[in-house]
Amino acid sequence: MRKLGATLSLYLFTLVFPLSGIAELTIEITHGVDNPSRIAIPPITQAGQALPEDISKIVSADLERSGLFMPLPRRDMLSFPSTAKEVYYRDWRILGAEYLVVGKAVNQSGRYQISFSLMEVNGERKLFTKVVEGPATQLRDLAHYISDQVYQAVTGIPGAFSTRVAYVTAVPVNGKMTFQLMVADVDGARERLLLDSKQPIMSPAWSPDATELVYVSFETGRPAIFRQKLATAAREQLTNFRGLNGAPSWSPNGKTLALVLSKDGNPEIYTYELSTRKFTRRTTHFAIDTEPNWTPDGKSLIFTSDRGGTPQIYKLAIATGRVERLTFRGSYNARPRLASDGRTLVMVHRDNGSFHIASQDLVTGDLRVLTQTYLDESPTVAPNGAMLLYATKQGNKGVLAAVSLDAGVKFLLPARRGDVREPAWSPK
Repeated sequence: MRKLGATLSLYLFTLVFPLSGIAELTIEITHGVDNPSRIAIPPITQAGQALPEDISKIVSADLERSGLFMPLPRRDMLSFPSTAKEVYYRDWRILGAEYLVVGKAVNQSGRYQISFSLMEVNGERKLFTKVVEGPATQLRDLAHYISDQVYQAVTGIPGAFSTRVAYVTAVPVNGKMTFQLMVADVDGARERLLLDSKQPIMSPAWSPDATELVYVSFETGRPAIFRQKLATAAREQLTNFRGLNGAPSWSPNGKTLALVLSKDGNPEIYTYELSTRKFTRRTTHFAIDTEPNWTPDGKSLIFTSDRGGTPQIYKLAIATGRVERLTFRGSYNARPRLASDGRTLVMVHRDNGSFHIASQDLVTGDLRVLTQTYLDESPTVAPNGAMLLYATKQGNKGVLAAVSLDAGVKFLLPARRGDVREPAWSPK
């Protein structure tokens, strides 16, 4: 049973958009696969009584948003079974359902225990039964957990519905912008304000255990890197050098940050040991080196540099200092991120004069342009490597968008009022 308890890059290599307004994110699915799996999820209740959160509605929305599933509308269901024994497969075949999720909840001393099963309709068989529990305040977490289990059982890929996203917005107040660092569930729910500032906030990045964020804030009058715990909101300023202090990135073991500093005159890549507070310079070049990001094994850094004449992506081996160029197609490739497989490189790529998000297979060299939206930037990859979020424009409005790594699934996450930028997908 499961219990649930770069400033520099923005100025030098990407485009700056004005931000206005703040509201909870919404979901607009724009493209899915041609033949999504049809799935039915009857209401999950406690002895026929509705729960404080509609679990099955949340699961349906999660799976539909993946683009790989088409949930059956509740109004079309012929019955509402809660256990495998209550299922009449013929009824669901008539409705065209390929899969069926049934479940029921029991409240034990203030904690909900939910037993749920995934059924294959055509084969008339139960694929699994699992139990998850948590307090009423975590019912959305329980729902996302169910979504993750169903998604993985059908697709073979771990789900990412239980993850969160950090992002930056700005609110106009008396004619001036107030910047806000926000965290929400990946479906836009349970939005939470972490920092409110009259100065810009940029480059949020998650710790490996998803309990902390590092980011850049201009509240001191110049860019500085801060560390903040989500549970307590406790903050710590990590840098205060003259010039650039930007683009922080957490190592996979959570012990080290990679960042950009110009304290020695030129923007270079450094690492910072959190326990000893020691800075180590990792690049030495007359060009601009920025936007460091770790490889999954923690042995190398990928980064953006114009040392070849135009912004391109390079790889730096920590142990030896050896630098290798990774991108060659196009005159502009920046803001690199690696998927969890360590093989799929995601970046901002200039294609026919427009900025789009592209992926490159580091083994075969194949490059694929994933987006066709307007002024795309700031990609961040889901921990399961199936989707990525990025910032883009919809009309005159800044929004977040998502696309699958095969470009088959797309959806938008606009704020109900105003713009949103700088997404960072949590690692768990």
